[in-house]
Amino acid sequence: MPTKTRRRDSRAETRARARKITARLGKAYPDAKCALDHTNPLELLVATILSAQCTDVRVNVVTPALFATYRTARDYATANPATFEQEIRSTGFFRNKTKSIIGMAQALVERHGGRVPDTMEELTALPGVGRKTANVVLGNAFEKNEGIVVDTHVQRIAGLLKLTRQKTPEKIELDLMALVPRPGWTLFSHLLILHGRAVCIARRPRCEACVVNKWCPSSRV
Repeated sequence: MPTKTRRRDSRAETRARARKITARLGKAYPDAKCALDHTNPLELLVATILSAQCTDVRVNVVTPALFATYRTARDYATANPATFEQEIRSTGFFRNKTKSIIGMAQALVERHGGRVPDTMEELTALPGVGRKTANVVLGNAFEKNEGIVVDTHVQRIAGLLKLTRQKTPEKIELDLMALVPRPGWTLFSHLLILHGRAVCIARRPRCEACVVNKWCPSSRV
């Protein structure tokens, strides 16, 4: 049986360990997918912007009414900011999010005919859209693996698993992209996020119930 790693792995060993971890988490969470409810790329883009500093559960409470009111990029682009702020208020940071979403939508109308682009370069050129948001949209709305979403769960668990020693999302993403085969980049983040919510909980990690504890240098068992 594999033993827990206590020494620093070689790059090849870390890559092999990452693949075992991914496979085991895949069996544990066979239905892993994006937790933000959406039916098209625009809805996912808006929901992802709303999810900053907010739970997916809360966003999913807000978006049904929002998506019924605003159906196109032009609808968002011409929204009344004061009204929109109140419609998304419960997601937090509602003023900044209103500015980002309306600005993003105006750019979609002006530059892309109201269509959400499907390239990293075009997405990250939109107001309020960084690499993390672009990765969410590309991976889940367009099935394009251009990178790995690094949220707080992914950052924390990747560090505990010693898959990276980096501290910034950008550098962590580069490390993980080198370890995980490209076809699995989008799924990998979903697996770590689900594991972080269910088992590897920040305040009270349940190491005894962890299906990958044998490959985790930080495991308490």
